[in-house]
Amino acid sequence: MERERERAREKRRRMVLVSAAVVGVLGLAAVVGVIAANSGGRGDTSGKGPVAAPTGATGEDQLVIPVGASDAPATLTVWEDFRCPACAMFENAFRDTIHELEAAGQLRTEYRLATIIDGNMGGSGSLNAANAAACAQNAGKFTAYHDVLFANQPQESDDAFADDAKLFELAAKVPGLDTPAFRSCVAEGTHDGWVNASNAAFQEGDFRGTPTVLLNGESIFPTKGNEQISPEKLKEWVAEANKGKKPGTLTPSAGPSASASASPQGSEQGSEGSSEQGSGQGEEPGAESGGASGQQSGEPRGQETGPKESSPGGSAESDTGSGPGFGADTAY
Repeated sequence: MERERERAREKRRRMVLVSAAVVGVLGLAAVVGVIAANSGGRGDTSGKGPVAAPTGATGEDQLVIPVGASDAPATLTVWEDFRCPACAMFENAFRDTIHELEAAGQLRTEYRLATIIDGNMGGSGSLNAANAAACAQNAGKFTAYHDVLFANQPQESDDAFADDAKLFELAAKVPGLDTPAFRSCVAEGTHDGWVNASNAAFQEGDFRGTPTVLLNGESIFPTKGNEQISPEKLKEWVAEANKGKKPGTLTPSAGPSASASASPQGSEQGSEGSSEQGSGQGEEPGAESGGASGQQSGEPRGQETGPKESSPGGSAESDTGSGPGFGADTAY
Protein backbone atom coordinates (compact mmCIF):
# COMPACT_ATOMS: atom_id res chain seq x y z
CA MET A 1 0.00 0.00 0.00
CA GLU A 2 2.86 2.38 0.84
CA ARG A 3 4.45 1.69 -2.54
CA GLU A 4 1.17 2.48 -4.27
CA ARG A 5 0.86 5.73 -2.32
CA GLU A 6 4.39 6.72 -3.32
CA ARG A 7 3.66 5.94 -6.96
CA ALA A 8 0.53 8.08 -6.76
CA ARG A 9 2.50 10.94 -5.23
CA GLU A 10 5.13 10.66 -7.96
CA LYS A 11 2.43 10.69 -10.61
CA ARG A 12 1.04 13.92 -9.15
CA ARG A 13 4.51 15.47 -9.09
CA ARG A 14 4.87 14.76 -12.81
CA MET A 15 1.81 16.81 -13.54
CA VAL A 16 2.94 20.26 -14.61
CA LEU A 17 1.27 23.26 -16.04
CA VAL A 18 2.85 23.58 -19.49
CA SER A 19 1.07 26.47 -21.09
CA ALA A 20 -1.52 29.15 -21.36
CA ALA A 21 -1.24 30.51 -24.88
CA VAL A 22 -2.93 33.20 -26.88
CA VAL A 23 -4.59 31.83 -30.04
CA GLY A 24 -5.42 34.25 -32.83
CA VAL A 25 -6.63 37.58 -31.49
CA LEU A 26 -8.46 36.50 -28.37
CA GLY A 27 -8.44 33.74 -25.82
CA LEU A 28 -6.24 32.54 -23.04
CA ALA A 29 -6.71 29.11 -21.54
CA ALA A 30 -4.53 27.07 -19.25
CA VAL A 31 -3.83 23.48 -20.17
CA VAL A 32 -2.08 20.73 -18.37
CA GLY A 33 0.51 18.41 -19.91
CA VAL A 34 2.12 15.41 -18.33
CA ILE A 35 5.84 14.77 -18.46
CA ALA A 36 6.70 11.08 -18.72
CA ALA A 37 8.97 8.72 -20.58
CA ASN A 38 8.23 5.61 -22.61
CA SER A 39 8.59 4.48 -26.20
CA GLY A 40 6.51 5.21 -29.29
CA GLY A 41 5.83 3.01 -32.28
CA ARG A 42 3.13 0.65 -33.37
CA GLY A 43 4.48 -2.66 -32.26
CA ASP A 44 6.96 -5.37 -33.18
CA THR A 45 5.58 -6.14 -36.64
CA SER A 46 5.84 -2.72 -38.30
CA GLY A 47 8.55 -0.30 -39.30
CA LYS A 48 11.33 -2.90 -39.08
CA GLY A 49 12.45 -2.53 -42.69
CA PRO A 50 15.37 -0.56 -44.05
CA VAL A 51 15.52 3.16 -43.36
CA ALA A 52 14.53 4.83 -46.63
CA ALA A 53 14.62 8.60 -46.26
CA PRO A 54 12.16 10.63 -48.34
CA THR A 55 13.42 12.83 -51.14
CA GLY A 56 15.07 16.02 -49.91
CA ALA A 57 15.41 14.91 -46.29
CA THR A 58 18.39 16.53 -44.57
CA GLY A 59 20.21 16.63 -41.26
CA GLU A 60 21.84 13.86 -39.28
CA ASP A 61 20.69 10.50 -40.66
CA GLN A 62 18.44 12.47 -43.05
CA LEU A 63 15.67 12.70 -40.45
CA VAL A 64 14.66 16.30 -41.17
CA ILE A 65 12.09 17.50 -43.72
CA PRO A 66 13.04 21.10 -44.53
CA VAL A 67 10.52 23.75 -45.56
CA GLY A 68 11.39 27.27 -46.67
CA ALA A 69 14.59 28.89 -47.89
CA SER A 70 17.62 26.80 -46.98
CA ASP A 71 19.60 29.99 -46.34
CA ALA A 72 16.94 31.67 -44.19
CA PRO A 73 18.58 33.34 -41.19
CA ALA A 74 16.32 31.67 -38.59
CA THR A 75 15.48 28.00 -38.15
CA LEU A 76 12.33 26.65 -36.51
CA THR A 77 12.56 23.01 -35.46
CA VAL A 78 9.20 21.32 -34.90
CA TRP A 79 8.80 17.81 -33.48
CA GLU A 80 5.26 16.55 -34.11
CA ASP A 81 3.00 13.51 -34.05
CA PHE A 82 0.07 13.49 -36.48
CA ARG A 83 -2.21 11.98 -33.80
CA CYS A 84 -1.20 14.54 -31.17
CA PRO A 85 -4.06 16.97 -30.34
CA ALA A 86 -1.69 19.61 -28.97
CA CYS A 87 0.28 19.44 -32.23
CA ALA A 88 -2.90 20.09 -34.21
CA MET A 89 -3.72 23.02 -31.94
CA PHE A 90 -0.26 24.46 -32.53
CA GLU A 91 -0.42 23.94 -36.29
CA ASN A 92 -3.93 25.27 -36.71
CA ALA A 93 -3.06 28.42 -34.77
CA PHE A 94 0.46 29.11 -36.09
CA ARG A 95 0.28 27.66 -39.62
CA ASP A 96 -0.36 30.95 -41.41
CA THR A 97 2.31 32.78 -39.42
CA ILE A 98 4.93 30.13 -40.12
CA HIS A 99 4.12 30.06 -43.84
CA GLU A 100 4.26 33.85 -43.97
CA LEU A 101 7.72 33.89 -42.41
CA GLU A 102 8.88 31.12 -44.73
CA ALA A 103 7.58 32.97 -47.79
CA ALA A 104 9.44 36.12 -46.70
CA GLY A 105 12.70 34.17 -46.47
CA GLN A 106 12.89 34.87 -42.75
CA LEU A 107 12.37 31.32 -41.53
CA ARG A 108 13.35 27.80 -42.45
CA THR A 109 11.25 25.12 -40.75
CA GLU A 110 12.67 21.69 -40.01
CA TYR A 111 9.96 19.12 -39.39
CA ARG A 112 10.80 16.02 -37.38
CA LEU A 113 8.22 13.31 -36.81
CA ALA A 114 7.40 11.18 -33.79
CA THR A 115 4.95 8.37 -32.99
CA ILE A 116 4.34 8.82 -29.28
CA ILE A 117 0.54 8.54 -29.44
CA ASP A 118 0.83 5.07 -30.98
CA GLY A 119 2.98 4.13 -28.02
CA ASN A 120 0.48 5.40 -25.49
CA MET A 121 -2.89 4.79 -27.09
CA GLY A 122 -1.99 1.77 -29.20
CA GLY A 123 -2.58 1.54 -32.92
CA SER A 124 -0.48 2.68 -35.86
CA GLY A 125 -1.98 5.97 -37.04
CA SER A 126 1.01 8.09 -36.01
CA LEU A 127 3.38 5.86 -37.94
CA ASN A 128 1.09 5.45 -40.93
CA ALA A 129 0.39 9.18 -41.26
CA ALA A 130 4.07 10.07 -40.87
CA ASN A 131 4.97 7.57 -43.57
CA ALA A 132 2.28 9.09 -45.81
CA ALA A 133 3.68 12.57 -45.16
CA ALA A 134 7.11 11.29 -46.19
CA CYS A 135 5.52 9.87 -49.34
CA ALA A 136 4.03 13.31 -50.01
CA GLN A 137 7.51 14.78 -49.57
CA ASN A 138 8.67 12.56 -52.44
CA ALA A 139 6.07 14.28 -54.62
CA GLY A 140 7.05 17.77 -53.46
CA LYS A 141 3.77 18.14 -51.55
CA PHE A 142 4.74 17.66 -47.92
CA THR A 143 3.59 21.07 -46.71
CA ALA A 144 0.11 20.87 -48.20
CA TYR A 145 -0.48 17.29 -47.04
CA HIS A 146 0.99 17.97 -43.59
CA ASP A 147 -1.46 20.85 -43.18
CA VAL A 148 -4.41 18.78 -44.40
CA LEU A 149 -3.61 15.96 -41.98
CA PHE A 150 -3.55 18.25 -38.98
CA ALA A 151 -6.66 20.18 -40.02
CA ASN A 152 -8.53 16.88 -40.40
CA GLN A 153 -7.05 15.07 -37.41
CA PRO A 154 -9.39 12.51 -35.81
CA GLN A 155 -9.93 12.35 -32.09
CA GLU A 156 -6.88 11.08 -30.26
CA SER A 157 -8.58 7.80 -29.35
CA ASP A 158 -9.67 7.21 -32.97
CA ASP A 159 -6.85 5.54 -34.88
CA ALA A 160 -8.34 6.59 -38.23
CA PHE A 161 -4.95 7.38 -39.76
CA ALA A 162 -4.09 3.68 -39.49
CA ASP A 163 -6.46 3.17 -42.41
CA ASP A 164 -4.77 3.82 -45.75
CA ALA A 165 -8.14 4.67 -47.27
CA LYS A 166 -8.42 7.64 -44.91
CA LEU A 167 -4.98 8.88 -45.91
CA PHE A 168 -5.89 8.53 -49.59
CA GLU A 169 -9.12 10.45 -48.99
CA LEU A 170 -7.17 13.33 -47.49
CA ALA A 171 -4.52 13.15 -50.21
CA ALA A 172 -7.29 13.94 -52.70
CA LYS A 173 -7.52 17.38 -51.09
CA VAL A 174 -3.98 18.11 -52.35
CA PRO A 175 -3.97 18.59 -56.13
CA GLY A 176 -1.84 15.98 -57.87
CA LEU A 177 -0.90 13.98 -54.79
CA ASP A 178 -3.27 11.02 -54.98
CA THR A 179 -1.32 9.03 -57.57
CA PRO A 180 -0.45 5.34 -57.94
CA ALA A 181 3.09 6.11 -56.77
CA PHE A 182 1.83 7.82 -53.62
CA ARG A 183 -0.65 5.02 -52.88
CA SER A 184 2.02 2.38 -53.33
CA CYS A 185 4.40 4.26 -51.04
CA VAL A 186 1.73 4.49 -48.34
CA ALA A 187 0.47 0.91 -48.67
CA GLU A 188 3.96 -0.57 -48.61
CA GLY A 189 5.10 1.55 -45.66
CA THR A 190 8.11 2.64 -47.68
CA HIS A 191 9.31 5.09 -45.05
CA ASP A 192 8.20 3.25 -41.89
CA GLY A 193 11.80 2.52 -40.94
CA TRP A 194 12.68 6.18 -41.41
CA VAL A 195 9.75 7.27 -39.23
CA ASN A 196 10.79 4.88 -36.48
CA ALA A 197 14.37 6.17 -36.68
CA SER A 198 13.01 9.71 -36.31
CA ASN A 199 10.94 8.67 -33.30
CA ALA A 200 14.01 7.02 -31.76
CA ALA A 201 15.88 10.32 -32.19
CA PHE A 202 13.02 12.08 -30.44
CA GLN A 203 13.23 9.67 -27.50
CA GLU A 204 16.99 10.04 -27.30
CA GLY A 205 16.60 13.82 -27.26
CA ASP A 206 14.82 13.60 -23.92
CA PHE A 207 12.14 16.05 -24.99
CA ARG A 208 9.11 16.55 -22.76
CA GLY A 209 6.50 15.93 -25.40
CA THR A 210 4.99 17.01 -28.67
CA PRO A 211 4.94 19.53 -30.06
CA THR A 212 8.49 20.50 -29.23
CA VAL A 213 9.25 23.81 -30.95
CA LEU A 214 12.72 25.35 -31.06
CA LEU A 215 13.79 28.66 -32.59
CA ASN A 216 17.49 28.52 -33.43
CA GLY A 217 17.80 25.73 -30.88
CA GLU A 218 15.95 27.53 -28.07
CA SER A 219 12.66 26.18 -26.81
CA ILE A 220 9.79 28.60 -27.46
CA PHE A 221 6.78 26.39 -26.75
CA PRO A 222 4.83 27.13 -24.67
CA THR A 223 7.11 29.98 -23.59
CA LYS A 224 10.38 31.63 -24.51
CA GLY A 225 11.81 32.63 -21.19
CA ASN A 226 8.94 34.38 -19.44
CA GLU A 227 7.11 35.30 -22.64
CA GLN A 228 4.09 33.30 -23.74
CA ILE A 229 4.07 32.15 -27.35
CA SER A 230 1.56 33.67 -29.76
CA PRO A 231 1.61 34.33 -33.51
CA GLU A 232 2.59 37.93 -32.85
CA LYS A 233 5.35 36.91 -30.45
CA LEU A 234 6.70 34.37 -32.94
CA LYS A 235 7.04 37.12 -35.55
CA GLU A 236 8.71 39.35 -32.98
CA TRP A 237 11.17 36.66 -31.90
CA VAL A 238 12.10 35.85 -35.49
CA ALA A 239 12.60 39.55 -36.28
CA GLU A 240 14.86 39.92 -33.25
CA ALA A 241 16.89 36.85 -34.22
CA ASN A 242 17.22 38.07 -37.82
CA LYS A 243 18.16 41.68 -37.08
CA GLY A 244 20.77 42.83 -39.57
CA LYS A 245 20.56 39.60 -41.58
CA LYS A 246 19.43 39.18 -45.17
CA PRO A 247 16.37 37.01 -45.93
CA GLY A 248 16.95 33.65 -47.54
CA THR A 249 16.30 32.99 -51.20
CA LEU A 250 17.29 29.35 -51.76
CA THR A 251 14.22 27.15 -51.53
CA PRO A 252 14.87 23.42 -51.08
CA SER A 253 13.33 21.11 -53.63
CA ALA A 254 11.76 17.73 -53.08
CA GLY A 255 10.28 15.56 -55.77
CA PRO A 256 8.58 16.99 -58.85
CA SER A 257 7.93 20.73 -58.82
CA ALA A 258 4.32 21.50 -58.04
CA SER A 259 2.72 24.91 -57.93
CA ALA A 260 -0.79 23.81 -56.95
CA SER A 261 -1.59 23.06 -53.36
CA ALA A 262 -4.61 22.76 -51.13
CA SER A 263 -5.83 24.58 -48.10
CA PRO A 264 -6.05 22.36 -45.02
CA GLN A 265 -9.77 22.07 -45.74
CA GLY A 266 -9.20 21.14 -49.34
CA SER A 267 -11.01 24.27 -50.46
CA GLU A 268 -10.64 25.65 -53.97
CA GLN A 269 -9.06 28.86 -52.76
CA GLY A 270 -6.23 27.29 -50.71
CA SER A 271 -2.74 27.91 -51.95
CA GLU A 272 0.68 27.95 -50.41
CA GLY A 273 2.42 29.63 -53.31
CA SER A 274 4.82 28.35 -55.91
CA SER A 275 6.44 25.62 -53.87
CA GLU A 276 5.03 22.80 -51.78
CA GLN A 277 7.91 23.45 -49.42
CA GLY A 278 5.88 26.09 -47.63
CA SER A 279 6.69 29.13 -49.70
CA GLY A 280 3.25 30.62 -49.22
CA GLN A 281 0.57 31.00 -46.64
CA GLY A 282 -1.98 28.40 -45.67
CA GLU A 283 -5.66 29.03 -45.17
CA GLU A 284 -7.55 29.07 -41.92
CA PRO A 285 -7.81 25.44 -40.82
CA GLY A 286 -11.03 23.52 -40.54
CA ALA A 287 -11.10 20.21 -38.73
CA GLU A 288 -12.99 17.32 -40.23
CA SER A 289 -13.56 15.77 -36.84
CA GLY A 290 -13.26 16.52 -33.18
CA GLY A 291 -9.53 15.96 -32.76
CA ALA A 292 -7.98 18.54 -35.01
CA SER A 293 -7.53 21.31 -32.59
CA GLY A 294 -7.92 20.23 -29.02
CA GLN A 295 -11.00 20.47 -26.81
CA GLN A 296 -13.72 23.04 -26.52
CA SER A 297 -12.68 23.24 -22.89
CA GLY A 298 -9.18 24.22 -24.02
CA GLU A 299 -7.52 21.21 -22.36
CA PRO A 300 -5.74 18.80 -24.69
CA ARG A 301 -4.83 15.83 -22.56
CA GLY A 302 -1.33 14.85 -21.65
CA GLN A 303 -0.51 11.15 -21.59
CA GLU A 304 0.38 8.88 -18.69
CA THR A 305 3.03 6.21 -18.59
CA GLY A 306 1.74 2.73 -17.95
CA PRO A 307 -1.84 1.45 -18.28
CA LYS A 308 -4.10 3.88 -20.04
CA GLU A 309 -6.80 5.49 -17.96
CA SER A 310 -9.83 7.04 -19.54
CA SER A 311 -9.51 10.77 -19.95
CA PRO A 312 -12.42 13.08 -19.39
CA GLY A 313 -13.69 15.06 -22.30
CA GLY A 314 -12.75 14.75 -25.91
CA SER A 315 -11.02 16.68 -28.59
CA ALA A 316 -13.06 19.29 -30.34
CA GLU A 317 -12.71 21.80 -33.11
CA SER A 318 -10.64 24.93 -32.94
CA ASP A 319 -9.44 27.55 -35.35
CA THR A 320 -7.06 30.42 -35.35
CA GLY A 321 -9.72 32.78 -34.11
CA SER A 322 -10.78 30.83 -31.06
CA GLY A 323 -9.22 30.62 -27.71
CA PRO A 324 -7.91 27.31 -26.42
CA GLY A 325 -4.38 27.19 -25.12
CA PHE A 326 -1.74 24.56 -25.80
CA GLY A 327 -0.30 21.67 -23.89
CA ALA A 328 2.40 19.26 -24.96
CA ASP A 329 1.44 15.63 -25.47
CA THR A 330 3.70 13.49 -23.39
CA ALA A 331 6.90 11.93 -24.64
CA TYR A 332 6.45 8.28 -23.90
